[in-house]
Amino acid sequence: MADTSFSSVPPIFADLPPGVSFKKLRKRLVRNALQVIDQYGLIDRASPKRPKWLVCLSGGKDSYGLLSILLDLQWQGALPVDLLACNLDQGQPGFPKHILPNWLEKTGVPYRIETEDTYSIVTDKIAADRTFCALCSRLRRGILYRIAREEGCDAIILGHHRDDALETFMMNLIHGGRLAAMPPKLLNDQGDVMVFRPLITCAEDDLAKFAEALDFPIIPCNLCGSQDSLQRVAMKQMLDEWERKKPGVRQVMAKAMTTVRPSHLHDGELFDFAALALGAAGETDDGVPF
Repeated sequence: MADTSFSSVPPIFADLPPGVSFKKLRKRLVRNALQVIDQYGLIDRASPKRPKWLVCLSGGKDSYGLLSILLDLQWQGALPVDLLACNLDQGQPGFPKHILPNWLEKTGVPYRIETEDTYSIVTDKIAADRTFCALCSRLRRGILYRIAREEGCDAIILGHHRDDALETFMMNLIHGGRLAAMPPKLLNDQGDVMVFRPLITCAEDDLAKFAEALDFPIIPCNLCGSQDSLQRVAMKQMLDEWERKKPGVRQVMAKAMTTVRPSHLHDGELFDFAALALGAAGETDDGVPF
């Protein structure tokens, strides 16, 4: 049975001074993750097979938070899954190779460090004034799928949060001409590996506070994370401005991604407008201006 009282802490939190604010923060993050896991069927609780997850650890606040929250759920008995932490060392100059293994040894989590020099490939193929993210992401994704297969993992687990999803939505809307964000659950092209995002409803600000409280040894990214002109940065700044003018707007936008009305958009593949005729079942026009 899961410990729903949150009155005790797993070993990873053992050295943290007690405090009401952290307990509330931990409770919120863990419950959000558990809700995503159950709502979107990230695990089949009726299946006798115990899944194995490849938890991607970059050294940033979100991935540290992801693994810690999953360990918390596992410790409570709410996550019957075997976890394998994985870091992809992409060959960035000055990358501190010792930090993640040292931290992972303390947690007792099985892990795999994979070294692939994608840094040289990206910097060779992409001009310094262009965005590295697309190529870097494709290379990284292919390597992680390979590792998941080699390790017998059912799913790759990523630390994307609510704000990542909103920024992606805005980028697709403004630059891509489509309505799309980051799904909580995705099946890869080959149909053999799932991609899960258990933190997709968690606020970035909560994860930042969580990382600070637990004093994670953050490793800054000096590849795509060093590019200040990224479109994603512009989307983040836009959302920050909206949040200042209307507090809570991020949460409202996140709710919108779970409340879609296909008949009020223009995608003929999503809704059969041509077949809509008088006498058929109608629907409310609330919220649609005349």
